[in-house]
Amino acid sequence: MLSCISAPSWRTIIKRIALLLQPEDRVLEIAAGTGIIALGLADRMQNIDAIDFSPSMVAKAQKKAQHLGLANVHFSAQNACDLRFAPGSFDAVIICNTLHIMPEPEKALAESHRVLKPDGRLIAPTFVHAGSKKALLFFALMSLSGLRAYHKWTQQSFHAFLEENAFTVLDSVLLKASFPLAYVVARPKQ
Repeated sequence: MLSCISAPSWRTIIKRIALLLQPEDRVLEIAAGTGIIALGLADRMQNIDAIDFSPSMVAKAQKKAQHLGLANVHFSAQNACDLRFAPGSFDAVIICNTLHIMPEPEKALAESHRVLKPDGRLIAPTFVHAGSKKALLFFALMSLSGLRAYHKWTQQSFHAFLEENAFTVLDSVLLKASFPLAYVVARPKQ
């Protein structure tokens, strides 16, 4: 799924995220894959934790971090629905382009809510491709390889999903990518 976002789109996402964060903020990236976002933010942050469900993705990301000489990004294999972090640990949780391919994204959001500080931010760029014939064809082809989009949202229905799962949407911008991508920032409801 990561290949659906072009290099310029990744740079735009990373720049937008960087504008929200302070160097001392504690940041968690969920579903980090090979580390594009975490490594892209590393020169601006003192510490980033990045997790992925796939140990092989984590190994690739760790190798990249070592090659770049980055000691402030810590990768680990974890389940987004059962995080091994204490409540209120993070100033920001990033979950990019993943919620729609999770069978139960509400569980990942509950865990994100749990580990965020009360004034923390959820940064959730997500494809909002409901109704797109191009996306329908793409996901039909991708399902042959085992990747499935469990959820197809519009920008508005994605906002509603976040609101239903204890987040308040603060900002949302539609970005150009292979499919429409909503760059959403939300705060946990108390």
